[in-house]
Amino acid sequence: MTKIITIDGPSGSGKGTVSRLLADKLGFHYLDSGALYRVLSIAATRRKVDTANRTELSLIAEHMDVMFKTSTQGNFEVLLEGENVTRDLRMETTGARASQLAAYPEVRDALMKRQRLFARGDGLVADGRDMGTVVFPAADLKIYLTASIDERAKRRYKELIEKGEDVSLRALEEQVRARDERDTKREVSPLVAAEDAIELDTSDMSALEVLDTVLHIIDFKRLL
Repeated sequence: MTKIITIDGPSGSGKGTVSRLLADKLGFHYLDSGALYRVLSIAATRRKVDTANRTELSLIAEHMDVMFKTSTQGNFEVLLEGENVTRDLRMETTGARASQLAAYPEVRDALMKRQRLFARGDGLVADGRDMGTVVFPAADLKIYLTASIDERAKRRYKELIEKGEDVSLRALEEQVRARDERDTKREVSPLVAAEDAIELDTSDMSALEVLDTVLHIIDFKRLL
């Protein structure tokens, strides 16, 4: 039976990095659910579909040609219709639109079917905002990562500066705060820790320290 580990949390909590490291360490498949919403944002923009057109967005979500892969350099890449859209995926505008689309029940239903197909083989590490509460409620282990708004904004600021982008730390803090508001207050699948999730505050932890903590939890619970 496929072992499933969910790692949920707000943007900038470190869930993406930790999930990829954990999947690689365990030899599990990896699902970046947030990437699916971001890819949908890109696909809808390219097709000039209005963000309010729920019917068309749901159709795109159900049928879009998307693939996750690891490059020869070990980097995580996302392909949309065969084109590498990884860079576009990380743009702030893409993330903002994706957050809006994620509030639509029709879109979430269409993508949920695709997300559950990732659970195959020996195991899956699923990273997102409702992996442990909605998509995989019977997961073998549920982790919820969080961090202060200041720390999460600083992490994003550092990431963007290293890419050569001109950004404002104060503006990023407001964006993080606004996204938290949308994600936690939406009617469908709001961002919240599952009742049986183990919560970790990563504000003062490196990704490797978080990974080590999760591995200790897995060992303690004898999940593998």
